[in-house]
Amino acid sequence: MKNTPGHRDAADAEHAGVSANMMKKKNPHKKHKSSLGPTTKVLSQPRRNIVGCRIQHVWKEGGGHVIWKGTVLDQVPVNPSLYLIKYDGFDCVYGLELHKDERVQGLEVLPDRLAKSRLTDVNLADTMIGKAVEHMFETEEGPKEEWRGMVLARAPIMTTWFYITYEKDPVLYMYQLLDDYKEGDLRIMPDSNDTVPAEREPGEVVDSLVGKQVEYAKEDGGKRTGMVIHQVEAKPSVYFIKFDDDFLIYVYDLVKTS
Repeated sequence: MKNTPGHRDAADAEHAGVSANMMKKKNPHKKHKSSLGPTTKVLSQPRRNIVGCRIQHVWKEGGGHVIWKGTVLDQVPVNPSLYLIKYDGFDCVYGLELHKDERVQGLEVLPDRLAKSRLTDVNLADTMIGKAVEHMFETEEGPKEEWRGMVLARAPIMTTWFYITYEKDPVLYMYQLLDDYKEGDLRIMPDSNDTVPAEREPGEVVDSLVGKQVEYAKEDGGKRTGMVIHQVEAKPSVYFIKFDDDFLIYVYDLVKTS
């Protein structure tokens, strides 16, 4: 089983600035592989659709650089420059403008093919989506720590993985939750009255905030700006937000926080 989601509380106290070093801190329990491995030709114009592809690039910032390798999960419709990526060895989903961000250099598509796998229990997978859960993680001291969160959806491309977020750390994570459930490390919470979605009149149109610009007031009095990039189908009041000064995807219930 995995350690807690990156021991992120201290590292994310401010969320200020973006650095290669900060990327490493998100999940220090897993070391990122820096070997280059086989590659193909560098991307050229016209750009091919890289969703579903294995990619590799240099992340260069300040005086250092690291090699990142991962899978492109999605291209954001309201901002086609923005891609969602699951990097090897890290549990967070990252949002980067791969073709525009100057810190991303030498972007290559790898010949690696994702191993096709099917869910072993589709009914259980469908049952847990949209549910509050208790997820157990190992700690450095040994005993397990309980993190309460919500299962948001099955991940695209890597279809045996699930999007999940946590009350303690409202960013987008990915885990193979069916395995955790079978190992006794994931418990689905019983529905409570406040989790039942309000009934809508037939034909009622619910406004979506996707594509809207947002502003978030920080505790130090500063402000962060960003864009709402996705609405969670299982919980329509819950949205993904990409802030301009960060590469993580944040998950907020915009009805409760408004």
